[in-house]
Amino acid sequence: MERGTIDPDGPFDLQSTVESGQSYLWTRPDGRMYDATGAHGGDAWYRTTIRTGGDHAVVEVRQVDGRLEWRSTVDATDRLRARLRVEDDLPAIRAAVPDDDVIEAAFDAFWGMRLVRDPPVPSLVSFICSAQMRVARIHAMQESLREAYGTPIEFDGETVHAYPTAEQLAAATETELRELGLGYRAPYVVRTAEMVADGEAHPESAREMAYEDAREWLTRFVGVGEKVADCVCLFALDHLEAVPLDTWIRTTIEEYYPDCDRGNYADTSRAIREAFGGEYAGYTQTYVFHYLR
Repeated sequence: MERGTIDPDGPFDLQSTVESGQSYLWTRPDGRMYDATGAHGGDAWYRTTIRTGGDHAVVEVRQVDGRLEWRSTVDATDRLRARLRVEDDLPAIRAAVPDDDVIEAAFDAFWGMRLVRDPPVPSLVSFICSAQMRVARIHAMQESLREAYGTPIEFDGETVHAYPTAEQLAAATETELRELGLGYRAPYVVRTAEMVADGEAHPESAREMAYEDAREWLTRFVGVGEKVADCVCLFALDHLEAVPLDTWIRTTIEEYYPDCDRGNYADTSRAIREAFGGEYAGYTQTYVFHYLR
């Protein structure tokens, strides 16, 4: 077992980062992820899996006195720094976004929360599953997919399952996925996984595109509309200006930024991005989403 520490650049809040609805690829071994009783993470361990070459590895990380401590069967420092965006200059990002009461209250409440940088395919699949679901249920779906199709990994005396690859999901049947609780999303997951596995398209291709082009390109995947595409842009592909217009953000627009409602997704998106700070609007969105939710 390898161990290490990471000193984040600036303030950091691990629990808010991984329990704020931007990633469904982490869990708490203590079973209290998205605990409805409001349990705080404190120095709780959080677990995910990574791929190193063709192999899978388990990584656990916790926050102690502002420092991140990790343990894994591989050297996970660089992977964690990237996945948790510890290099982001959070004070500079906050200084660049508008100073209004809602935004300031959100940043104050969860100061230190970072955006995640998830692997594109798991991010895409998890947000396809997110339609009309609460965060705890979306997370439970991803855990079910791990258990059913993911590669088993022995870690510290127990068996942990990696998030399934596109090839593993493409081999699943629609019936099997429905039985796991995916409902009408089941065929979307199978077909999207087939597109990636067969080399027809890969979400990673959208990383270097201009943001709006990337969002449009991602909608080629089955079950992916503009909102899901925006989530993948923001939480996997480094398009920090993306603002997914989900129910919570639309309610926020209605109550606090009514002038940004332009009657369609594209124009409303441009307006709220400007109100949320342009190039860092996705950071503002994530703070506001978590604060109001």
